[in-house]
Amino acid sequence: MLAKIIDGRKLARQLLDKVKKEVKSLDFIPTLSIVMIGENEASRIYVNAKEKACKETGINTENHFLDESISEEELINIINNLNENKEVNGILVQLPLPKHINEFKVMNSISPEKDVDGFHPLNIGKGFLGEKALLPATPKGIMKMLQSTKIPLKGKNAVIVGTSNIVGKPLGIMLLNENATVTYCNKFTKKLSEFTEKADVLVVAVGKAGLIMKEMVKKGAVVIDVGINRIEGTIVGDVDFGEVRKIASFITPVPGGVGPMTVASLIENVLIAARKQLKF
Repeated sequence: MLAKIIDGRKLARQLLDKVKKEVKSLDFIPTLSIVMIGENEASRIYVNAKEKACKETGINTENHFLDESISEEELINIINNLNENKEVNGILVQLPLPKHINEFKVMNSISPEKDVDGFHPLNIGKGFLGEKALLPATPKGIMKMLQSTKIPLKGKNAVIVGTSNIVGKPLGIMLLNENATVTYCNKFTKKLSEFTEKADVLVVAVGKAGLIMKEMVKKGAVVIDVGINRIEGTIVGDVDFGEVRKIASFITPVPGGVGPMTVASLIENVLIAARKQLKF
């Protein structure tokens, strides 16, 4: 029997509908400021998707499209002005940044209360402790996808392949907070299959097409594919979807899986930030 597909588009639609309903109940319109530096085609696509989701939910957006030559100091000054602007509820700096700009320094300059990406150390720290915070959108979306399977995470072996600061690491903490047993794997892990084949929940976020094959997956595992790879004009994930689907219980497609849930979770963060700032 083929694994059930975790439909990210459907789940994202449900979440955005929920956000839209809540936005309508407010006495104000939340505003998201989007800051993008340079002309990166992939970044523009992501920004357009976020703008579209904001429009659909009734959230206002204001764009700051800046030249790639902007200095780090100038960029941080713009962010500081947005921090102080009470009409701005969320600030999103689209990554990647030009090489001459320190990403950590820029993300750290965003007010934690307006950090809808959930990258500020204070929000990461609160997430580590299991406290309420603006959580990184991709891990947050993945947790909602796992919840949709109705499979309890308590006591499950969760293996995360990929240890980025924006996906792998925070996701592991979220899974730990749900009492799963978490194993991290990275590019230095020896005999990767020895870990993946024991996973009840397998999350792959590397960016390497075909990394995870059928023989590396435990029968009945839940497989979450975060990878995005362009192969001869086609977008595929890190998992051999067609073959792994024959052995998993649930699996996410690429595209149409984690991506839409990332956008929807970020938009939900804008609403959460706005509510907290204006005490709604």
